[in-house]
Amino acid sequence: MKTLVLGDTHGRPFWKQIVEKEKDFDRVIFVGDYFDSREYTALEQIDNFREIIQYKQSSNSVEVILLIGNHDYHYFKGIGNQGVSGYQKDAAEEIEVIIEKYKMLLQMAFKMDHFLFTHAGVSKVFMDVFFGKDNWTTNNIADDLNNLFLVRPRAFMFNGVEPSGDDIYQTPIWIRVESLLLANKGSLEHELIQVFGHTQFHTISTVGKLTNGRYQLIDCLGTSGEYMIIENGSIFYRKYQD
Repeated sequence: MKTLVLGDTHGRPFWKQIVEKEKDFDRVIFVGDYFDSREYTALEQIDNFREIIQYKQSSNSVEVILLIGNHDYHYFKGIGNQGVSGYQKDAAEEIEVIIEKYKMLLQMAFKMDHFLFTHAGVSKVFMDVFFGKDNWTTNNIADDLNNLFLVRPRAFMFNGVEPSGDDIYQTPIWIRVESLLLANKGSLEHELIQVFGHTQFHTISTVGKLTNGRYQLIDCLGTSGEYMIIENGSIFYRKYQD
């Protein structure tokens, strides 16, 4: 089983070069943030998102997982702008329409073996608050998050006062790395390898001196163009322009 994992696209069309280059894979995971680009117009972002949706709908032999990022979330109906930089007020209505049309193809989390994929990472503190301490397991963590989003989408709104989202109570589309490490110390970091974007790096970064690569930060499409491959439990990194 070969899985491609792509960081935040923000309207970038590079994903098409990657899937064309790799060819022999079974699954591709987009970690969210399809909108709010500084490089592409709102129309280009919408067209790119539509192409991603069409790719998912037409891919018979490849499973396509589309996660939700914070730069997508505020265009969901009933959510609205939460002060996020890049929010496209003039195009918000048009983006809301296309997200509403295809929202059932999007999800908050995906779990594959011992890998957990979200946009920004999952905090044990967040899980305890919304599901109750000792009332959830890592086996069902992705299903729990996806079901929570379906019944209580506003549970994923920005939480706290720290403007960048660096708070252990933050949600899986907002939390920053330092808070994630702090919240999961001695718990989730030993049970799962978390793969997420949200915080841009030049190359894919593994953080936490004692975590042995348990956190994989892959928001690199806009810098080095690096993406991740997971094959037979092993992790590899490649660049789309190589």
